[in-house]
Amino acid sequence: MMRTYPLVSALAARRSRRFAKGASLDGGPLTYRSTAAPEPLTLDEEAALVFAACGITGAALGELPYGAGADPESGCGKIIVHLIGRTIPSGDSLHSVMLFVLNDEGTWLIRRPQELPPDQVTFMIAALADCRFVEMYERSRVRIQPHRATIDRKVPLVPPFNLWDANLPGTTYFIPVVELTALYINVLLTAFGPELGYYVVDDRAGFRPAGIRPFARSRGGHLHDDPKGGRILPLGYLETSLAAFAASEVGAMHQNLALMAEALGLGGFTHACRHPDWLKALGFDMKSLRFTRTIGSGKMAQLGARALGWPDPLVDIPVGLRHPDRDDDWLVKSFAPPHYRNMKEAVMAFVDYKFAANSGTLTGGMAGAWRDSIAVRSQIPKYSQRAIDATIALCEYVYERYGRFPATLSPFENILAYQAHHLDLDFYDTFYHPEAIGETQRRHRHGGDR
Repeated sequence: MMRTYPLVSALAARRSRRFAKGASLDGGPLTYRSTAAPEPLTLDEEAALVFAACGITGAALGELPYGAGADPESGCGKIIVHLIGRTIPSGDSLHSVMLFVLNDEGTWLIRRPQELPPDQVTFMIAALADCRFVEMYERSRVRIQPHRATIDRKVPLVPPFNLWDANLPGTTYFIPVVELTALYINVLLTAFGPELGYYVVDDRAGFRPAGIRPFARSRGGHLHDDPKGGRILPLGYLETSLAAFAASEVGAMHQNLALMAEALGLGGFTHACRHPDWLKALGFDMKSLRFTRTIGSGKMAQLGARALGWPDPLVDIPVGLRHPDRDDDWLVKSFAPPHYRNMKEAVMAFVDYKFAANSGTLTGGMAGAWRDSIAVRSQIPKYSQRAIDATIALCEYVYERYGRFPATLSPFENILAYQAHHLDLDFYDTFYHPEAIGETQRRHRHGGDR
């Protein structure tokens, strides 16, 4: 059924359906206790959902202007990072979002294309032709905990309206996590290039230049610092825009999960899970900073706050995820300390990640979709030294002033979770009109064709 289910039908029937087998809703007119036992998803069902969320689908096309052409303002195609695509769109083909899967048997990380060996990526593409989703799922996941990760089920960690239904036994819980440092550096390298030449000011520090004053045109540099030019960016606006850009990738992941759940005849719903305790529960290493440090307060302001007895709590900043069996092996890390000695080293590592001879994402590895990949890639221009130097200057400014990179966000952020489960149809038949449940859910209930 899943392979032939019409897309229009999935779009029309997509709903949040929250009441799982084994659930109990207590409070108000819909109070109900399930008489069914929790029923975990099958491996096939989980595998299909993971494919929908972030499955590898083949080569990215990368049809971008890699040179200026007739229009002197065109170009900047080198902003693309990877030449592999997934089931969801990704800004700069960066695959900023990773997926965690939680069920009764454990907690898994689904590795992104850039975290898989080339032969595994080739296997995934070949397996897709036959819809071998289980094989793709098992080859891409790493179990990071032997149990279902969770946080305390209490307010404010969990909103009051989600206490009854989120991350229940028998359900499968999907948590996308965004890594922001690679996206940030990639955008800066383009924004500070000769084609754009943006100038960034720190709106939390009196709109002073964010470490890039020497690169201003008024000082003989290449960045447009004249307000009339429309190329001055406040740091807060820049980082908020990056977060929104990455969040669109998370949204696509959730929509695909919901559409696949509908095709499978499952229930499911998207909901908020942004509390930082979730990243702790998943096992991320944390760096602790005082709140005053994270907002860029100087030493005198920090000392004054403590002398006056003002609260200055510690803020936990997630910095990466280690392999559960190998403490020196990072499954996930950012382009920032502690993985690099400083932000200059982190920026140069990212530049090499894209352009190192024979091993960069644009100079080696997967060939992409072009007929003559070598010829195309050999003509993709590298970053100018001025763009690299300005990027380093801003990144160092942010890290030194705010103790983290980005300044207003953590390197890793989680926003929403998706839960998939088998529905207790008796609940819906008790309270809802029959059309609230589709034929796929009713056939699923009776073990029909899936």
